[in-house]
Amino acid sequence: MSKTKGGFTLPGESGYEKLTLQMAEKWGADVIRDSDGTVLSDEIVHAGYGIYSTICIIRDHNEWAKKNMDKLQQTFLCTPAAVAEGEELTVSLMESFFAEQFSVNDTEAALKYWEVYDRTVNEKVDREKWSYDKASGTVVLKGITPFHKYTVSFLAYRIWEEISMYNHTTNNWDKEHLMQIDPRYPETQEYMLGWMKNWCETHPDTTVVRFTSMFYNFVWIWGSSARNRQLFSDWGSYDYTVSALALDEFEKRYGYRMEAEDFINKGQLHVTHMPGTQRKADWMEFINDFVISFGKRLIDMVHEHGKKAYVFYDDSWVGVEPYNGRFQEFGFDGLIKCVFSGYEARLCAGVDVPTHELRLHPYLFPVGLGGLPTFAEGGDPTLDAKKYWNSVRRALLRAKIDRIGLGGYLHLVEGYPDFCDYIEKVSDEFRLIRSFHDAGKPYAIKTKVAVLHSWGALRSWTLSGHFHETYMHDLIHVNEALSGLPVDVRFISFEDLRRSACAGQEDAGCGQGADGFGILDDVDVVINAGYAGSAWSGGDSWKDDAVVTLLTRWVHAGGTFLGVNEPSAVEGYDNYFRMAHVLGIDEDKGARVCHGRWSFEAKDEEGLLPPGAAVAAKEHLYLTDGRAQVLMADGNKPLVTVNRFGKGMGIYLASFQVNLENTRMLYQLIRYAGGEGCSGLYMTDNLYTECAYYPESRKLVVINNSDQEQTASVPTEAGTRTVTLAPYDTTFVEL
Repeated sequence: MSKTKGGFTLPGESGYEKLTLQMAEKWGADVIRDSDGTVLSDEIVHAGYGIYSTICIIRDHNEWAKKNMDKLQQTFLCTPAAVAEGEELTVSLMESFFAEQFSVNDTEAALKYWEVYDRTVNEKVDREKWSYDKASGTVVLKGITPFHKYTVSFLAYRIWEEISMYNHTTNNWDKEHLMQIDPRYPETQEYMLGWMKNWCETHPDTTVVRFTSMFYNFVWIWGSSARNRQLFSDWGSYDYTVSALALDEFEKRYGYRMEAEDFINKGQLHVTHMPGTQRKADWMEFINDFVISFGKRLIDMVHEHGKKAYVFYDDSWVGVEPYNGRFQEFGFDGLIKCVFSGYEARLCAGVDVPTHELRLHPYLFPVGLGGLPTFAEGGDPTLDAKKYWNSVRRALLRAKIDRIGLGGYLHLVEGYPDFCDYIEKVSDEFRLIRSFHDAGKPYAIKTKVAVLHSWGALRSWTLSGHFHETYMHDLIHVNEALSGLPVDVRFISFEDLRRSACAGQEDAGCGQGADGFGILDDVDVVINAGYAGSAWSGGDSWKDDAVVTLLTRWVHAGGTFLGVNEPSAVEGYDNYFRMAHVLGIDEDKGARVCHGRWSFEAKDEEGLLPPGAAVAAKEHLYLTDGRAQVLMADGNKPLVTVNRFGKGMGIYLASFQVNLENTRMLYQLIRYAGGEGCSGLYMTDNLYTECAYYPESRKLVVINNSDQEQTASVPTEAGTRTVTLAPYDTTFVEL
C-alpha cells in the first residue's frame, strides 16, 4: 500500500503535543479532536489540522443546573413488587435504585402521573388508597388485599448523566458529577441557545462541532446493590424522555394521556426487542418531532458561524432515528458511529448524510466496556484492534465509509508501539479501500435479501445496541454475517407487507393482494429470525392473514422464506409457525405429544453446508409432512432443512451463531435460494477468507478473517487468482 493521508480523526491531548503531532503524521490524520476529559492546547489547534470539538449539549452545565434542578431530565422508575402481609404496606421508593443517579420528583405536576399497581390482578390502585410520605421517601398503602403484590411507579430526576457516570467510574475520576438538563422547558432552550452562540463565538478554530448525539440518552438504570448494579439497559428505549411537561404536551397534541404504565409495562419496560404498541409509536413520533425541531435551531447556529455539525450516533441519540425519513431535517453534515462490529458500520454507511465516520475500538481507556484491561497491565490493545478491525473491515468492503478515527486519551499509546504501527496499517488500508468505492460499487450477486421484523427500515442493521449487548438474539448474528457478504440487503416491516397485500384493494382487510407483490417484487429471499413474541420474529403481526397469504403466494411464485429459531411463531392456529406450510417444519408447544413424528435421514447432497458449520439444537421441532429435506440434524432433532414449495422454497435453521463457518453457510444458502449455486465468481474457496471485487477500478481485495495464515483462490473473469495471507491480513490484487 502506498502511504496516503486524510480521512482519519486523531484524539489529541494537551500536555502531549509532541505525541499528538507524531501520531497525526504517522496515522495520516487530517483532523484532531478532543475527547471527554481532554482539551486541545493552542499548539495543537494551530498545527494546521481540522479541529473537531466535542460537545454534549445537555451536560457540562452544572452551575445552571443547580439553580434549576426542576429542569433536569427524568424517567419513570418502578419499585420491585412487594407482597402485602396485611391491609397496609409501606414501599420505599429509592431502596433499589442508585442514589447517586436518581432522586424522587415529588412535585405536584409529577405526582399526578405516579401510579400504584396491584400486580396480582394487574390493576391500578385507587388514589384514595395510597399516600406519599416525603420525609421517609415512602408510599403508604391502606385498605389493600393481603398477600397481593404491589408496585409504585414514580417520576425521578436523573442527577448524574449516565455517560459521565460510566466514564467517571471506569477511570476513577475524582471530580464533580455532571447532570443533564432537559431542553423541553422554554427556560432551558433559552439557556442552551445562548450557550451555543457563546460557544461558537469563543471557538473560532473549531471546524466541526461534534454533537455527542443530541438530548436524550439511551436507558441505563443502575441499582443500589453492587451485586446487580446494572438493572436495565436498552439503547433503543425512549424512557429517558419523559417529564410532566412532556406528558402534558403530548396529551394536548394526541388527545389522550400517556400513563406511567405505558412506560413501566408491568415492570418489564418496553424493550426494543419486543414489538411496539401504537401508544409507543405515538410517543416516539412526539419525541422525534421535538428533537428535530429544537436540534435544527442549534445546528443552524453552528452553520451561521461557519462550522460544520456532525452527530455522534451513540449515547444521547434517542430521537435522532437516522432511518425514520426525517433525519435530513436536522441539517447535519456528518454522522459518526462508534463500532465494534460490521453491522454497526453498515448502519452508519446507509444514512443519508454527506460524511460517514467510524470511531474504531479499542477506545483509548485503561479498560474496555467489559471491564477487562486494554491500555493497562494485562491488556493487549493491538490484538483487540485486530479483532475489531477484522469485524468492521468486511463491512467496509461492501459499503463506503468516508472517515475513521479513535477516541480517548492519546498518552495511553506511548507504551504500545506495536499498536501505533497497527493503526498506521489500518489507516492506510482504509484509505485504499475507500478509493475503490470512489471509483464504483463492489460486485454483488444477483440474489437480493430482505430482513423482516417489526421495526423494518426504521431500525436498519441494528438491534438497539452493540453486539456485546444483544448477542443473545439470532437476528444480530444474521445481521453481522450479512454485513460483509456481497448481497444487497434491505429491512422491511410487517406494515410494509400489509400495504403490499392490500395494494389496489378497496377492503383494508383484503388478505389477497393485487397481482404483484409490492415491496417483495425485487426480493429473492426474506429472512425472519428470532424467538417467538420478539420484535424480530414478529409476535402478533403474524396473526394478520394478509401477511401470511402474501408471503405464501410470493414463495409459491419463486421466492424463499428463510426462518431462524421461531420464525412466524404465534399461538392460536393449526401450526405454531404460521409459515410451517412453506418451511415444512414446526415446533410443538405441547399439543402434539401424542402425535407421531416423521423419521428422516440428514443428507446434504448438494453441499450447501460448509465443513465446520454448526447449529444449536432446538427442542420439539418436527417435520410437518415429511417432504422437507433435512441437511443437518442432532439425532432426531432437525437443525437445517430445505422444503420445496411451488417454484420457491422454505429454508429453516434452528438457530444461528455468527462465526466464519456459519457465515459461509448463510452465504451459500442465500446463493442457492437465488439459483446461483454454492460457489461462483469472486468467492474465495477458503471460508476463513472473503473478498470483494471493484469492477471500475479492477481491484480485488482478499481478507483473512482468522488468526492463522490462509491460502485462498478466487475465480474471476480474468482467471483464478491465488493468494496467501498472514493472520487478519489484507491483500490487494489488480486484475
